[in-house]
Amino acid sequence: MDVYESALDLVGGTPLVRLRTRGPAAVYAKLEYLSVGGSAKDRIALRMIERAEKDGLLLPGGTVVEATSGNTGIGLALVAAEKGYRTVLVVSDRVSEEKVATLRAFGAEVVIRPGALPRQHPDHPMNHAAHLAATTPGAWLANQYDNPANPEAHYLTTGPEIWRQTRGRVTHLVSCIGTGGTISGAGRYLKEVSDHTIQVIGADPASSVYAGGDGRPYFIEAAGHFLHPDTAHDVWPTSYHPGVVDRIVPVADRHALHTLRQLAREQGLLVGGSAGTALAAAHQVAAEAGPDALVVVILPDSGRQYLSKYFNDTWMLRLGFLDGDASAARVDDAVSEDRDAPTCPYLNTHTPVGEALEVLRAAKGRGAEPVVPAGPCPAGPGRRPTAPELTGSATLASLESALRDGRATPADPLSGHLEPPLPQLGYGESARDALDTLAARAQDTAVVLRDGCAQALVTSAELRAVLSRPR
Repeated sequence: MDVYESALDLVGGTPLVRLRTRGPAAVYAKLEYLSVGGSAKDRIALRMIERAEKDGLLLPGGTVVEATSGNTGIGLALVAAEKGYRTVLVVSDRVSEEKVATLRAFGAEVVIRPGALPRQHPDHPMNHAAHLAATTPGAWLANQYDNPANPEAHYLTTGPEIWRQTRGRVTHLVSCIGTGGTISGAGRYLKEVSDHTIQVIGADPASSVYAGGDGRPYFIEAAGHFLHPDTAHDVWPTSYHPGVVDRIVPVADRHALHTLRQLAREQGLLVGGSAGTALAAAHQVAAEAGPDALVVVILPDSGRQYLSKYFNDTWMLRLGFLDGDASAARVDDAVSEDRDAPTCPYLNTHTPVGEALEVLRAAKGRGAEPVVPAGPCPAGPGRRPTAPELTGSATLASLESALRDGRATPADPLSGHLEPPLPQLGYGESARDALDTLAARAQDTAVVLRDGCAQALVTSAELRAVLSRPR
């Protein structure tokens, strides 16, 4: 066995393993989660810190500060631990609990901030990290999104490793796009060394802006580009070099999640959500390529960081990513057939109170107090908000009362008159369990989710009705 002087010598150097896939093309996975910190971000963490040291930006006893979805923070924390730096990391409240626990295990100080904020908001994780770096003596902001050492790390290590491991036979590189460093750096190296014969394909959540989506929230961590509807100016990271990428394959969350679960159960590889997205895209690329093709797909991190999410059937059911037990009454069975499913009445927080009342009055006659979910995303034809966007609700009684009492005018934005969010139920959940959930929350109406998006509303009466039917 090899012997190393420190943990830093174990960054990168990850193996390729051939995957069983349909079609004649060979598909090899680069297992980046076998790097010492558990992800592809170890490479950029080491490179960024070493570059900062060389440039005099990070001095002995200094503090490393960064906004992170987890993996870069883990890499920075382990490198900082080895080198004797303090680490302060800002994460969003959507990051998995396993990642937060890992960050703290490496000694990092973790600051949690809301993830559903426009980019210019001072509490946005990136802005808060910049504030901490500016006000902490001896602090250095890693700034992975715009740090040239990010793609440089993959140009110097990941790309050459893939070329050497495939003996120059690689024809396609498939990688997710997050900060853009991995695909930009490794892709540029492989294009240069192959005289630009290699195809570089980005894999991206379907709603991500990179893939041409509307930027709504998705459920794959550490991939894509989320765009809050109230963001004044959409700024892409300079670590991402679009000219390196030949095309982008959009992948639906459901497809990515079921792909990674299947990989664990059938081939013994436990990977994270971005890896599921990349692998789903790689399957498509391989199906289109010929028998001489050799596709390398980068699997960035381990599924151990997402056991409470992607590999948790309760989480998957609640968000509508699993069908549930069709032999028993499910929430989907209680969705009235006369409703215009899969639409769901929805109000934007900027909607005037007067318009909101019209929507709520149209919802009368459903056997419950009219109530509609609300959130920041704009409503529109076919626009189904995702679960993170359901940040509040509006009731007919409360709005009418506010108008009568003079606490609101018809022109006021709804944002000042919201009730708590409605409970959320996955369409595949047991109707009995769903009824118990509503009873525990003392609520009569819930939002039904399918693939993480609002599909319909369901009431306690409708759930009781489906449970009373003979099966």
